[in-house]
Amino acid sequence: ANYAKEQPGVTFLNGASAAQDTTLKVQAENFFRWGTEGAQWMAGLGDYAYNELGWRKVVTVADDYDFPYTQVAGFVAEFCALGGEIEGRVWVPLGEQDLTSYIAQLPEGGADGFLMALGGTGTVNFVKQYGELRGSLADKMIGGSVTLDPTALGELGDRVLGVVTGGPVSPDSTDPAWIEYVEGYQAVYPDVAPQSLFAAMYYDAAEAALQSLEAIGGDLSDGHAAFRETMSGLTYESPHGTVTLDANRNAIADIFVFQAVEDQNGDGVPDLQTLKTIPQVDQTFAGFFSEETPTPDRESPECVAGTPPPWTSGG
Repeated sequence: ANYAKEQPGVTFLNGASAAQDTTLKVQAENFFRWGTEGAQWMAGLGDYAYNELGWRKVVTVADDYDFPYTQVAGFVAEFCALGGEIEGRVWVPLGEQDLTSYIAQLPEGGADGFLMALGGTGTVNFVKQYGELRGSLADKMIGGSVTLDPTALGELGDRVLGVVTGGPVSPDSTDPAWIEYVEGYQAVYPDVAPQSLFAAMYYDAAEAALQSLEAIGGDLSDGHAAFRETMSGLTYESPHGTVTLDANRNAIADIFVFQAVEDQNGDGVPDLQTLKTIPQVDQTFAGFFSEETPTPDRESPECVAGTPPPWTSGG
């Protein structure tokens, strides 16, 4: 996004990158993010932990860079607003394979559970190593958005049954638009999971751009002025719901809370069941984040009790 400011003649479309500052702070006029970001994806999870699981004290464990900072920020804002406490924040160097020392930092008696927001192989390594050291994690862990992404579920298997997470797509949606998207995607890319947030976010960026180009007859004159204006005002009917852009060109869209449940089709991969839909979450997270609030990092945001977001049981 900072580079976009140095290239004013180019229009940039974000794929699945989901750090908060990219749009909330940088605000490059030629940078568009049609997918929501990491804090938005956490909408509903703090509420689930506090009101459904009865957790009051939580530890977070996540990769040590911007996107997981953003994920933790969304969870902390909601969970703490409801009255929850964060007992500790464990940060894992990106690419670390041996996670035993970090798992050891998760208190077995001092907290009710933990949020795990490691990505890629980190998710698989954590789940396997936690199982070897401490046993079942289903009643102890809430996952970051990548934790239950279909790209990793096959390797995780039954180890994650019962784990709940949140994200920008409802993987078990029966909406006709979603079914059409899934079937079309599988026809072209049979080895790629269309339910993956990575697939959906890139699809949305491309489709919104194509619809905008079609609306203006492909006119990219005057520094893409008509293209950018059209995209900024577009209401895009995504396969997973209505998407619009805020003043910083970041998506406002539905967020879904879902859970890994028993495999029903015999492929050995857990199914994903949507528990709740949080409609039209914007980047301010119902007023918690703004251009003036501190950038999410190892210690920010602070855990502060207050008025919970309106989508929570206490909001």
